[in-house]
Amino acid sequence: MNKENFPILYVDDEEHNLISFAATFRKEYRIHTAINGYDALEIMRKNDVKLVITDQRMPEMTGIQFLEKMAPEFPDTIRMILTGFSDIEVIIEAINSGRVFRYITKPWDENELRMTIDNARQLFDLQSRNKSLLKELKQKVEEQEQILKLFIRYVPEQVVKKTLENSQQSVFDGELRNVAVLFCDIRGFTPLSEVLSPPEVVSFLNEYYQLMTEVVKQHNGSVIQFVGDEIFAAFGALELYPDNEANAVFCALKMMDALPKLNEKYKGRFETEIKIGIGINYGEVVAGNLGSEDRIRYSVTGDTVNTAKHIETITKDHPNSILVSNSTYQSVKELFNFKAWDPLFVKGKKEKILVYEVLGSNA
Repeated sequence: MNKENFPILYVDDEEHNLISFAATFRKEYRIHTAINGYDALEIMRKNDVKLVITDQRMPEMTGIQFLEKMAPEFPDTIRMILTGFSDIEVIIEAINSGRVFRYITKPWDENELRMTIDNARQLFDLQSRNKSLLKELKQKVEEQEQILKLFIRYVPEQVVKKTLENSQQSVFDGELRNVAVLFCDIRGFTPLSEVLSPPEVVSFLNEYYQLMTEVVKQHNGSVIQFVGDEIFAAFGALELYPDNEANAVFCALKMMDALPKLNEKYKGRFETEIKIGIGINYGEVVAGNLGSEDRIRYSVTGDTVNTAKHIETITKDHPNSILVSNSTYQSVKELFNFKAWDPLFVKGKKEKILVYEVLGSNA
């Protein structure tokens, strides 16, 4: 801040001292004067004062008392005090406690006082810059937190944490995992959606996603992707849990249990009930980020995923059914009731595969 824009308030009960100070420094600074602490406070409330210089020995209110009184209302104002040698111990205590920046002995020396005022101005500038930087830093941190919260909505939170913890590792480094993959799709969604306006379709899908995502989370799974009315979830991809196959099947049953809630709400809008089909497969996948340096997304890829998707498509002709692969069945056959289907071909497989329909839990 330029000297001309640096306002100083000088407080002294001796008027000739006020006149002398103003005459000495008015060409360099904007000077205000007050004859006591009460007048000084009124001046400060009406003017933007950066530095206060006050005499210590004044009637009614000492300099220290005045500075203590003004500090809560004007915490950023630099404070200096003029004193005789008899008050030095009191002033030093005030300096040590942070109430006073510097003291000047009376009668003051013009050069010494000018240098001390210039130091005070530099201190004020430094404090102002620091305050501005802290405010800017706080704003940046808040912005980063908002970005991170938004980012987590697009990328699973576990992936974000892992990437931040392994900053030296490429974001495209995938890893092999044995996981249970679940695909859930609304059967006949196109004719259902035709009775809704576009905003209503979005609202319905968001409600459907929210309901089903909560079920997935409750069973230690993670939603990898939403595609239209399809939910792609994985169990054991982001975090290692035991019994991923069982978690996936229990999740599928709870998804079915959640349908009546949606149907009850939309029975006045849809001509038919909302029905879903679920396919589950268990096996090895590559879990990691896919994309380019400009755009990436977390995904789970491999034949296990493709097969789970193909099993889910079989349910198009069997609404509200849950089908699992043989690898899944072998792991959980003691926990659930199943109906074995005849071996059938699915896309991408040369040989027929075994699938089993989940009829319910043995628990």
